[in-house]
Amino acid sequence: MPFLSLSLNNFRNLKNDKIDLSLREIYFVGENGQGKSNILESLYYSAYGTSFRTHIDAQLIKLGTKNFSISSLYQQESGSVQKIDIFYENGIKRIEKNEKRIQDRKELINTIPCVLFCHDDMQFATGEPECRRFFLDQSLTMFDPMYIDDMRNYKKILKNRNQLLKDRSYEMLDIYDVQLAKNGLEIQKKRKNAVFQFNQIFGKLYEDISGISGVTIFYAPSWKELPDTIGTRFPSSEEIVALLAEHHDQDKIMETTLSGPHRDRIIFMYQGRQFIPVSSTGQQRLVALLLRVAQAVYYSRITGMKPVFLMDDVMLELDPDKRQKMTAMLPDYDQLFCTFLPGEPYERYKHSTTRIYHIKNGEWHD
Repeated sequence: MPFLSLSLNNFRNLKNDKIDLSLREIYFVGENGQGKSNILESLYYSAYGTSFRTHIDAQLIKLGTKNFSISSLYQQESGSVQKIDIFYENGIKRIEKNEKRIQDRKELINTIPCVLFCHDDMQFATGEPECRRFFLDQSLTMFDPMYIDDMRNYKKILKNRNQLLKDRSYEMLDIYDVQLAKNGLEIQKKRKNAVFQFNQIFGKLYEDISGISGVTIFYAPSWKELPDTIGTRFPSSEEIVALLAEHHDQDKIMETTLSGPHRDRIIFMYQGRQFIPVSSTGQQRLVALLLRVAQAVYYSRITGMKPVFLMDDVMLELDPDKRQKMTAMLPDYDQLFCTFLPGEPYERYKHSTTRIYHIKNGEWHD
């Protein structure tokens, strides 16, 4: 099992104690607001050094205290036990792996690969285009540190280019065009390849659960591909630079960069038209849920590693029939953490390797 234990100090409403996690499946059962999601958040924080609920670390501090810390033990496939410590003190975050300080969160990549399922995933289906771009980028950054650098560089260049446009200081615009094209093209290529591989997974999953075949994911890059003798091809950096130059006047009027990967669109299609606008709420929820399943399968195919699943009340989103199908077709995982309300039939999902913790007022007991 990746997670063996978790020690918490002043994190959210959770008690300052150590929790034993050395089983393959662990269920957290309790009413809303008791701390179930906070435990999953602390696990995610241990894996990635950031929260899935807030970008402000200070919000994670228990009321009435000033700092917090998390310490987790996990076991690699080789059997060796590793340790991650995260301290947040006086507004500064420090991450240590085996008592050695980590300078960049990307050093945690592949340490404890977690796939999170939560209610907010609905935004991947129904939210703004940036939500689907975020999902795709997250899928790539789970295993590719270079993609993290690609995204960081692109965002920095884009910010600087937009500032020039706002300041109406255009002398370096051509230089930023070259940099934007080079970095953006790398992102576009990786996104297209990821969507291609997701389509080998997602459509079959959706058909198995819903009975509807032919739902696909379509990638519409802002910098469109060009006709070629065998179909289409990516534009070259020089062609993108020329495109950016053609749109200088529009960018200057709007004071922002109107094309690039930050404007890419990911669309769900069915029978030649967009699927989400004509789908039911239940179908949209299933799209979001199965995207996470596809993310896990995609990660395992790329890396050969099994992820940890963090599932936060997601079974509530499905009717009983789909819930049974979903449980049966989950891909192989290294460890599974699930939250349930007391009235849910969680007993029927458990195995001999399952431990059930009951959560109340931030405390847990068997």
